[in-house]
Amino acid sequence: MARRIPRLSPASGRCPQPARRGREPRSRLSPWRVGVPLVCLVAGLLLGATHGVSRGGEIRRGDAPRLVDLVRSEQSDVDRLNTERDRLAETIDATHGRSADTALAAMLRRSAELAVDAGLNPAHGPGMIVTLTDAPRDADGRFPRDASPDDLVVHQQDIQAVLNALWTGGAEAIQMQDQRIIGTSAPRCVGNTLLLNGRTYSPPYTITAIGDVTAMQASLAAAPLVILYKQYVVRFGLGYTEQLTPDVRIVGYTEPMRMHFAQAAGPVGY
Repeated sequence: MARRIPRLSPASGRCPQPARRGREPRSRLSPWRVGVPLVCLVAGLLLGATHGVSRGGEIRRGDAPRLVDLVRSEQSDVDRLNTERDRLAETIDATHGRSADTALAAMLRRSAELAVDAGLNPAHGPGMIVTLTDAPRDADGRFPRDASPDDLVVHQQDIQAVLNALWTGGAEAIQMQDQRIIGTSAPRCVGNTLLLNGRTYSPPYTITAIGDVTAMQASLAAAPLVILYKQYVVRFGLGYTEQLTPDVRIVGYTEPMRMHFAQAAGPVGY
């Protein structure tokens, strides 16, 4: 096919220009112009949040423990406790056999034996009753001329002196008022009343003890604070009596046991 040669325009003598098919395309907006400010904004927000959380300090300090170190430490503690558990289990098995019923029965028997020494069981036997009471006032309610109010009442030290003397004299069990006295009992004076295991008592104060009566009487007679109290008995009229009884009954301790620290007094067994 023959190629067509454009004709020259008679007016200009030039070849005619082809017609344009529309406007030239505009230049596109570069994504960097939007992305860079956005990234900077997000980075600034992250830096601000980090500064607020750390309060200006380092988040990862050089001396901060690593997670792997914490895991190893906890695993070491678990292994140590497992070893201790296995050792105790072997001790129980060697003492009572591997039967749980046998071990429980042995522990209950031992608990019953210790309950006697702990004062949890009632007791009875020959003993004595010591009574202390305040000095009476005269008909007009006045004190003796040379006495102060403290001279005419029973104090905590007077009660404690009698209790200590009875224990020293070999008392097997002691009761004060209606409560059993054990190793953690502590009578306290509150004004002119006595506080014992959360209960308050007014005089006369009655102390009952089971044991060798002769030894307990001798211990009371030799106790310095009891001797001082007896002098006040003579001088100001405080009350003090000792009554021997062939069979006295003492209740068991019924209050909650609040022992925080304990140490074995001898070989531990079940």
